[in-house]
Amino acid sequence: MEYLKIDGQSFYNMVVNASNKLEEQKEYVNSLNVFPVPDGDTGTNMSMTFRTAVSEIEGMNTAEVGDIAKKLAKGALMGARGNSGVILSQIFRGIAKGLEGKKEVEAEDFANSLMEGSKSAYKAVMRPTEGTILTIIRAAGESAIKSTHTDVAELLEEVCQYSKSILNKTPEMLPVLKKAKVVDAGGMGLLIILQGMYEALKENMELVHIKEAKEPIAESAAKNLGEQDITYGYCTEFFIRSSNSDIDRFKNELETMGDSMVMVNDEDIIKVHIHTDDPGWVLSQAIKLGELSRIKIDNMREQHRHVLDIDKKPYREEKAVDSESEDINTETSEVPKKYAFISVAMGEGIKNIFEDLGVDFVIEGGQTMNPSTQDILQCINKINAENIFVLPNNKNIIMAANQAAELSDKNVKVIGTKTIPQGITAVTAFNPDLALQDNIHAMEQGINAVTSGSVTYAVRDTEMDGNNISEGDILGLIEGKIQEVGEDMFTVCENIIHSAVTEDSELITIFYGKDCDEEKVNEFVKKLEEKYPDADVQCYNGEQPLYYFIVSVE
Repeated sequence: MEYLKIDGQSFYNMVVNASNKLEEQKEYVNSLNVFPVPDGDTGTNMSMTFRTAVSEIEGMNTAEVGDIAKKLAKGALMGARGNSGVILSQIFRGIAKGLEGKKEVEAEDFANSLMEGSKSAYKAVMRPTEGTILTIIRAAGESAIKSTHTDVAELLEEVCQYSKSILNKTPEMLPVLKKAKVVDAGGMGLLIILQGMYEALKENMELVHIKEAKEPIAESAAKNLGEQDITYGYCTEFFIRSSNSDIDRFKNELETMGDSMVMVNDEDIIKVHIHTDDPGWVLSQAIKLGELSRIKIDNMREQHRHVLDIDKKPYREEKAVDSESEDINTETSEVPKKYAFISVAMGEGIKNIFEDLGVDFVIEGGQTMNPSTQDILQCINKINAENIFVLPNNKNIIMAANQAAELSDKNVKVIGTKTIPQGITAVTAFNPDLALQDNIHAMEQGINAVTSGSVTYAVRDTEMDGNNISEGDILGLIEGKIQEVGEDMFTVCENIIHSAVTEDSELITIFYGKDCDEEKVNEFVKKLEEKYPDADVQCYNGEQPLYYFIVSVE
């Protein structure tokens, strides 16, 4: 069948099938990750991002292409997880721009939209690196623009073939890929999406249904909650078609009726999400502003009972946690305070430390559990403060945090912390009596003065930084770079501390993980105190998963 034009039905099938294919192959994409430590895997982040996007367009198969693309882009923006997810959301933001206002699209239109996707992605990255997902979307856009095909299916086939050929060359662009003998994981994820879109046209699919994820996104959080912890029982979502000027008043009214509220206003469409005990009242107020659509009300207490009842599988730490399912129970003061903090952290002990230091909200996340843009934005929306600082504490969360800050109408400053020690140092460097810019300067200076290290294990065989690494080896990292490879966690930890300590070092701080023996840790600390008599050695039970030790030297 020829596709000289694609309508809403065809475009809907293309992106839903692409999402299903990426979900099926996300573990393969994860396996391409070069770095051998337990991390926020690329395939998982991209799949979760795209599935959130596709959930936004569910049932829109009869809509115009431009409308579907717009909703898809918004869903990707809010659901973006990890750097790869943020870049993917920007790709579809550009695609939506290229398809804006179009009921149907021809091959030339679709080619231009891919090129717009490339431009948008490159703009989102401060220092673009070739040999990554950026290279693949640019290759897709350039090959589409140069193509002479008028059939969209034939155009996509050519785009996929060319993109695959460029993907196979990524090891020549990035030496780290060549050493590991793999292609770029993000690029592969994007290729799977493009191939899924082509497959929907090639096989002339009539109506593609969204398949269930292999692992429910918020399951681990649900297992940790008791039904009594769900303060507001009904997750209520809907859209309002309105240009009413009373949106702010409506938002203020809603804030008194629940929590986890998100309101996104885009031209004459408003998306509302809130956890409440009275969805009927919420809808009755919303309808005064305009026409309602896509109303969705879920009984979260019932869902919680269902999760606990039907799933007997053991808890897996690598599952991502959706902060939406956690109870954020705080009273919003009518008078905004001057400063507030949001931090991302894993481990009950580390979470408690941040809270003791005055952090307002701690989002559970980090390695393997990168919170989404929406997760961060929800916390921002709950805080009544003149200035809000966000501490990502992980390099793979910074882009999502920046995206959340841009979406908020509040004064949000993302402090680019890449490690837990940097985050703790930033909070301790903060002075409530200083002006905003002075505090930012003080926190950035504090971050630069701390050396961060960690001890974990290898999840795959590889060669990196001159080290031959086997799965299961104990790895010691300083500032994210592998410095030590060994068999004993304490020996590796001692070695990286030795590498980090200088004659000016005054403080050594250790956060030990949930898999450590406390008695052995205490013996280890005594050894360090004897070895470094001029430094203060502090030790805390961080209870973090995956990492035996997180250390800092100041």
